[in-house]
Amino acid sequence: MSCADEHVQDLIQIKPIIARQLRSAKYGVYNHSTVELCHWTKKSFMDEGTCYKHRFYGIDTHRCMEFSPAGMFCENRCIYCWRPMEFYEHIEMPSNAVDEPQAIIDNLMHERFRLMSGYFGNADANKAKLREAMRPTHYAISLSGEPTMYPKLPELIRHLKSLKDTRSIFLVTNGQEPDMLYRLEEEDALPTQIYLSTNAPNKRLFYLINKPRLRDAWERWLKSLEFLASTKARTVARITLIRSYNYGLDTAREFAEILRIGNPHFIEVKSYMHVGNSINRLSADEMLSMDEVLAFTEALEYHLDGYALYDWSIPSRVAVLQNVKRYVDPIIR
Repeated sequence: MSCADEHVQDLIQIKPIIARQLRSAKYGVYNHSTVELCHWTKKSFMDEGTCYKHRFYGIDTHRCMEFSPAGMFCENRCIYCWRPMEFYEHIEMPSNAVDEPQAIIDNLMHERFRLMSGYFGNADANKAKLREAMRPTHYAISLSGEPTMYPKLPELIRHLKSLKDTRSIFLVTNGQEPDMLYRLEEEDALPTQIYLSTNAPNKRLFYLINKPRLRDAWERWLKSLEFLASTKARTVARITLIRSYNYGLDTAREFAEILRIGNPHFIEVKSYMHVGNSINRLSADEMLSMDEVLAFTEALEYHLDGYALYDWSIPSRVAVLQNVKRYVDPIIR
């Protein structure tokens, strides 16, 4: 057996039984990477609405490719996660056992086209949008798992930037790999916008909500929060509100205190949604109404100096505060 054959055998792959379950749930799978057409992308194909990221940041919903190079790999087991985290097995991705960035994008693009194919035969679908969607302009590295675990993430982002149609790249992280965030800065591989999941204002709630597998998880997350304050990328702290866990006026004040460390450009406040695999862990009562989300956001604004309510989206139950002192144009041109 050649060395090349041995390397292929050692490549990380999602187990076949899990891959079949993911494909049944309308995911595209390539070895350790995943892609999906999100709810709003599919609605956009049918001219039935757009994602709140279009409203807030100008993202073309139908030309968004949501994917992850670490589909079933994550250091956390967050109680609100609607992804199939029960399938997650590992918290390491050795660099000699992962796919190259171009192979990931080429194969996931093929999987994405396969997921889109049925819409071309739908008489009600917008065919012009479908043709445009075959050339994504926006990449959301966020689908499932924790993308910063992928050791070749800087190369992946640089590859995406090299594609002629690319307009923006968003990266969502749980903050457990702060060294990777600093690598992105050092290696000239920053995405357009970095989201940090910010679901707890203190260590006790952090471990209760995120259920991390790493013993120093809180310290890792704090280091990632500090990164937000200095990076050249646009930054977002995203709070997922869960009624019985992190909702309330006192919690809003505590969130404001810790968010001052990161000083992000935007703070998104979103209700937990009772969908996907999360329904096995939380009840529907844990969701908040849009009015409750706005009330919490306004309380957060009151306790934070230099932030103002920018916008909100009723269908997604999300509101966003903008940093008026560290101002950037919300709309990505």
